[in-house]
Amino acid sequence: MQRLFSTFADGWPGGGLFAQRLLLGAALLYSCVRCLSAKPVCGTLVPQSIGALAGVLLVAGLWTPVAGVLAAIVEAWIAFSVPNSTGFPAILGVLGATLAMIGPGAWSLDAWLFGRKRIEPPEL
Repeated sequence: MQRLFSTFADGWPGGGLFAQRLLLGAALLYSCVRCLSAKPVCGTLVPQSIGALAGVLLVAGLWTPVAGVLAAIVEAWIAFSVPNSTGFPAILGVLGATLAMIGPGAWSLDAWLFGRKRIEPPEL
């Protein structure tokens, strides 16, 4: 994971990435819940469920590049499956792709698990 990113952004950029991950993850989960609560259940239940899984991973900041690409693919699938409502899936797909390209930020499980480690040499 560390090879994918030169650094895990912290400070204001890290906070922005954290907010973007939370927004996208919550929107993906909301879309799945809305699909499940519709009567009859919407026709895009499978991609919505996969998107919800990606949303959980994004909220946690775990496997962010994989979850971002998965969200982008799933939202493109939904946009092409339901052609009369492509705006919301297109926005979510673009947000997923940008997170896959930029990375999770310092406030994520990816940074905690795979971030750069600082090794202090012992004093002589």
